[in-house]
Formats: sequence, C-alpha cells, structure tokens
Amino acid sequence: MATSKHAGGRPLKYKDVTEVQRLIDKYFRECDETGTPYTITGLAMALEMSREGVIRYENKDEFRDAIKKAKQKVENSYELRLIKNGRAGEIFALKNFGWTDRQETEITGGININIGGKVKDWAE
Repeated sequence: MATSKHAGGRPLKYKDVTEVQRLIDKYFRECDETGTPYTITGLAMALEMSREGVIRYENKDEFRDAIKKAKQKVENSYELRLIKNGRAGEIFALKNFGWTDRQETEITGGININIGGKVKDWAE
C-alpha cells in the first residue's frame, strides 16, 4: 500500500489500481469461501476505508472501473438474493444503488377555483 498526493484533498491511500484490485478480489474470494454476502461496507472495510472513501475512489479516473465493477458485483448479489428470498433488507440496499419504488396515483374530477368570491367549476 502506497500513498500518493492529489490536488485538492488529502493524500490517496493507494497509488495505483493494482493494489485496490488485489484487495477487491481478495474480499470477494473470502466472501465466497465463507458464504458471507457481499456488501458495500464489507468492500470498504477490505479496502481499509469508509463507504465515502470508496465513493471518492470511484470518482478518480484511474480507480473508476475497478470500483464500479466491484459495486456492480455487490448490487448484483443483492438483486439475486431479492429474487430468491424477497427480503426487505435487499430492497433497502438496492435503493442505496438508486433503485426506487414508484407508485402512481391518478386524480380525476373537476377543479373548483375561487376567483374574486365566485367559484368556477373546471371539469375535465
């Protein structure tokens, strides 16, 4: 693990993507061996940083692909568990990846508007 400086912030923990990728691969391998589900927090811990640190690295050109692929692998595991188990925890986790619940409501009927003491009925 090497430290390098970058403009506009504190020094980076890792100098190049090779070390980051090695730790990512090790994290997924250990999860597979122990049956531990993949998580973003687990990935962050394997990289010895916070979740926010993972996001910061994802925003750096040289680390972007490695971090995005790792996060996508975590997202995929949540999605597969949701299909298999249908648990709320996976739904919550997927929402953190930008997934949303959307409920549409249609309102029908007229609109009453009070203008100058007179009520006008605006029917559709």
